[in-house]
Amino acid sequence: MKLVGQSVEDRDADEVRFIELAEVSVSASPAELRRMAAFLSDAADNMERMGDVYDHEHLSDRQPGFDDSPHFVLLRAR
Repeated sequence: MKLVGQSVEDRDADEVRFIELAEVSVSASPAELRRMAAFLSDAADNMERMGDVYDHEHLSDRQPGFDDSPHFVLLRAR
């Protein structure tokens, strides 16, 4: 597992440039954490079901209430 992300300055760039992160801190309510946990579990199921064609999923596309949050994206390990 790697933790990667994009800087705020690069978020609107045409080309995605990931930087490797040493740490991620999440400031969330218990309800938000439970919805994130459900998203992670569902994404793991989708990843297993889809195999190599699975690429990525966005939390905001799968769980309501995260539209105005920073992007939380799961990527298949390559």
